[in-house]
Amino acid sequence: MSSYYPRAKDLTRTRKSLSDSPPSSPSPTDKNFRHDRLSRLDSSGSQSTADKPLGRTGSYTRRETRLERLNRQEQDAATKDYKKMYQDALYENEKLKSRLHDSKHELVKIRLQLEKVSQKHDRISERSTVLDSEKREKHVLEKKVSDMEEELKILTELKSDNQRLKDENGALIRVISKLSK
Repeated sequence: MSSYYPRAKDLTRTRKSLSDSPPSSPSPTDKNFRHDRLSRLDSSGSQSTADKPLGRTGSYTRRETRLERLNRQEQDAATKDYKKMYQDALYENEKLKSRLHDSKHELVKIRLQLEKVSQKHDRISERSTVLDSEKREKHVLEKKVSDMEEELKILTELKSDNQRLKDENGALIRVISKLSK
């Protein structure tokens, strides 16, 4: 491709010099030919093969058409590249949207799991507080039971003392009654 650039520069100079400088004595045929050539150019600036003048088939025209073909190919390649880049970008965006959707779905699942775990933890902590209070109550009740057992022991001792005293009292009453007779 680098060999075309110097030629392209030469062509532009040649083209300018041919199109810009009017002939010394223009004939009506030359004027019409130039006018026809300019009017036959399509939107890209190239001539179609049917519109080419018959008398001009030199190297200049071949070079010009070659350059125009190269320019069109480069433009087509550039537009294809843009189309491909656009399609790649769309594909990448869809892929990222899909990953984002999956990530959001996974985040929702993880939040639900976290909520379940926190609820379990709350229940466990509630149970532990209940267990702590139950343990305290149990300890208090055990203390009361031990106190009552102590009182029961004392009570049985008192009953036995009371019975002994009753027996002694009865014996004393008998002795006194025998003495008083």
